[in-house]
Amino acid sequence: MGAVTEADRAPKQDRSRATRQRLLEAAVACLAEHGWAGSTVSVVAERAGVSRGAAQHHFRTREELFTAAVEYVAEERSAALRGLFPGVPEGRGDAAGVDRTAVVGALVDLYTGPLFRAALHLWVAASHEEQLGARVAELEARVGRETHRIAVELLGADERGPGVRETVQGLLDMARGLGLANLLTDDGARRERVVAQWGRLVDEALG
Repeated sequence: MGAVTEADRAPKQDRSRATRQRLLEAAVACLAEHGWAGSTVSVVAERAGVSRGAAQHHFRTREELFTAAVEYVAEERSAALRGLFPGVPEGRGDAAGVDRTAVVGALVDLYTGPLFRAALHLWVAASHEEQLGARVAELEARVGRETHRIAVELLGADERGPGVRETVQGLLDMARGLGLANLLTDDGARRERVVAQWGRLVDEALG
């Protein structure tokens, strides 16, 4: 047999990446639908259409799989928010032309969708699993910083001003609270009024 070439390796690497992607998407869907207790590696593998052995080739343990899934969720959340406002340049706080009510609504949407629901189930599991808890806490701290940074950019906020950082953080806390409430009931009409009011408050606070 001849030596394996780069051309031979590429399709195999593509298949491996595709399998990993399917497993992560399946893990997120399982967490959102069944919670931690019902989301085993076997269940995720079956949903992804791969064998349990193939799943364990990518993720050696259940904790490793679902921690990676939360990281995937976080990246998807950031990409989704950034994709709603592609005209805002990264790293620039500029309020010109910013529809802050739309930004508030986008932030709330992040916390009322299936991605947040999946992350929440993992947080609950992490509170009872010491090994998983440490990894998820570290990851969530990074996610929180990233979400705050994106919110600052999208709102055109200047955090050098008094109370600005706290205003942005309060907005994120409010959005998270609406996401938690949404787990029990979908009160879209009330949420729209809250978003509109917060849009006015944020606009006034940020100047």
